[in-house]
Amino acid sequence: MDLYAEKAGALPQKLTVIGIELALILVSAWMLFGGPADEAIPARRWVLFAFSAVIFVRMSFTMLYLMKRRMPWSEAATIPFAFALYYVGFAVLILPHADPLGPADDLAIALFALGCFLNTGSELQRHGFKARPENAGKLYTEGLFAWSMHINFFGDILWVAAYAVVAHSIWAAAIPLVTLSFFVFYNIPLLDKHLAEHYGAQFDAYAARTKRLIPFVW
Repeated sequence: MDLYAEKAGALPQKLTVIGIELALILVSAWMLFGGPADEAIPARRWVLFAFSAVIFVRMSFTMLYLMKRRMPWSEAATIPFAFALYYVGFAVLILPHADPLGPADDLAIALFALGCFLNTGSELQRHGFKARPENAGKLYTEGLFAWSMHINFFGDILWVAAYAVVAHSIWAAAIPLVTLSFFVFYNIPLLDKHLAEHYGAQFDAYAARTKRLIPFVW
């Protein structure tokens, strides 16, 4: 079954995912800020929670406004597991670390902002292109997607990596590596197969001149 080929609202599934993500955000907040009232809360915890709040708003916007394809209940049941890694997993890993923020964290905040821009910005560009009737049946290859066929996924990898830096734990590096592996070995091949079948020569020409994921690299 080609999920990318089927268009549907899937509002119940999307609201379910958003509700579970909100619950995970609340669990994260309790873990980060639920200690003794007189306990000083390290600044890096506030940064981590701000990351989660931004991601929650972005993902909710993406699902409710930008995402047009069908979402089966099986997918709705698995998406929260990934976000549990981001919202709760990084919160667990950051707890032993009260180090003040440093230059690496400043770079991580910039990396997070860049990742969010690449993901949501590229999706908005494609959404605007697809909304114009004259572009029916055309593959979007402009804007940020001219730099990478899956620039939105590259943005995801960047903001997940930013989480790992702020979490200040060597174990946190495993999460962006898992995210990268998921895109490289599952999501990108699945989406490329759909695009090749749906757009044919348009996709072949695009793939021949454009990096798959990382601009200038691969």
